[in-house]
Amino acid sequence: MNLPNKITISRIFLIPLFLIIMLAPLNWGEMVFLGAEMPVKHFVGALIFIIASTTDWIDGYYARKYNMVTNLGKFLDPLADKLLVSAALIVLVELGLAPSWIVIIIISREFAVTGLRLVLAGEGEVVAAGQLGKIKTWAQIIAISALLLHNAIFELINLPFATIALWIAMFFTIWSGWDYFKHNKKAFINSK
Repeated sequence: MNLPNKITISRIFLIPLFLIIMLAPLNWGEMVFLGAEMPVKHFVGALIFIIASTTDWIDGYYARKYNMVTNLGKFLDPLADKLLVSAALIVLVELGLAPSWIVIIIISREFAVTGLRLVLAGEGEVVAAGQLGKIKTWAQIIAISALLLHNAIFELINLPFATIALWIAMFFTIWSGWDYFKHNKKAFINSK
């Protein structure tokens, strides 16, 4: 269990804290942040989500810089991303901040790719996330953060950035899923 894997696991452990703060009946009042009105607990939840999300970059940086890339890390890192993003998206639907149909598309892609990873792992192949998958993850993180922060700063100029970012995240989610299946179709062609 090296440092990057410990950082990845810390991301998983932040998910329950995020869920409790966002969904528990806590009344910490309201606030205005960069032009956006929101409950204080949404601001705190957004900070936790953003901190958890930055651990994705940190663990990858240390793993590559100090040659600590492991099969466990290749498996855990995308799993932690999927758990965090799925939890946040479901919370956004619960709060009425994201449309359920977009969330269903995004989460369905995550399940499909995870299933493909399991098939490949059964054949002894562990596939690290590609560049398109990383763009997808960051597009999702930006969109979720903007939604959790109630479109902060962009409310000042009446630009629905959070909604636009969610559409962009959905686009990259679909594209990266298609690309992942295209490049790993041998898992189905070679299956018995």
